[in-house]
Amino acid sequence: MKVYFHDSLPTDPRLPHTSPSLPAVPSTLLPTLGVLASHHPTLATVDDLARERSYANRDEITVSPEKMGAVYEDKIKMFFQEHLHEDEEIRYILDGAGYFDVRWGEGHRGREVVRDVLRKGKIDGEGEEKEGEGEGWVRIRLEKGDLIVLPAGIYHRFMVDEGDVGFPFLSIAAILFFPKVLLSLYEPEA
Repeated sequence: MKVYFHDSLPTDPRLPHTSPSLPAVPSTLLPTLGVLASHHPTLATVDDLARERSYANRDEITVSPEKMGAVYEDKIKMFFQEHLHEDEEIRYILDGAGYFDVRWGEGHRGREVVRDVLRKGKIDGEGEEKEGEGEGWVRIRLEKGDLIVLPAGIYHRFMVDEGDVGFPFLSIAAILFFPKVLLSLYEPEA
């Protein structure tokens, strides 16, 4: 698992979108956002967590062109649209790799923590807030055995990674846990 600030460049969302010019994400940011992330080499500890959090439902999904067929491209575009859920959700990666991006900033959690980090990353450590520092994305790269718990009401999106050379899209298999029917509320497009 790797956590970093998304570079916000308008290139292929399957790419890492990391930049050496961006500061490191402090270990306190994900908890401030309400996001829990951890590694679980076996499903048993994930099942325990799901029971502790009273998750009654689960589903398994494999995101790949082979499994999804003709709807694959439309589905990954849908997954990458910014949205939120009324309930928290757990994603456990069974195989493959992908990215969860979570929103921080104006009207979102974590703005003060991120603003402090960005200011410390400047040469003089001071100055006015610049364009783009008011909100953005934290990118979380998840691989096999990684688990993420997203709190209710946090805007997020998901994308598979670019995969290995010769394989344009690396499939990802995940178990989704949720307390009831999971409703996605999409951010209106600008």
